[in-house]
Amino acid sequence: TRFDNPRQFNCYVGVAPFAYTSGTSQHSRNRVSQRAVKYIKCLLHMAAVAIAHKKTGDMKTYFERKVAEGKNKMTVLNAVRAKLVARMFAVIRNNRVYQPILSV
Repeated sequence: TRFDNPRQFNCYVGVAPFAYTSGTSQHSRNRVSQRAVKYIKCLLHMAAVAIAHKKTGDMKTYFERKVAEGKNKMTVLNAVRAKLVARMFAVIRNNRVYQPILSV
């Protein structure tokens, strides 16, 4: 009940990337915050790693597609964590059990 949308929760647990800038110069690429709830972030990370090691699934195909495009694996794992949070919020908002979309 503390968070209105998944983006706020992503910021809270340290999944949302932020740019580090000062004035007009950008010092580095986007990074996730180290000030986070580490326990929840760890659980989300372990879930994302489990998805990356699965044999099938829509999140697994997303992971493989992004890595094949040349994205960094840790960046893609962070995106998978954000997608997991979005799905959790959808389940809570709709008050239903999660039903995966079966692609044939």
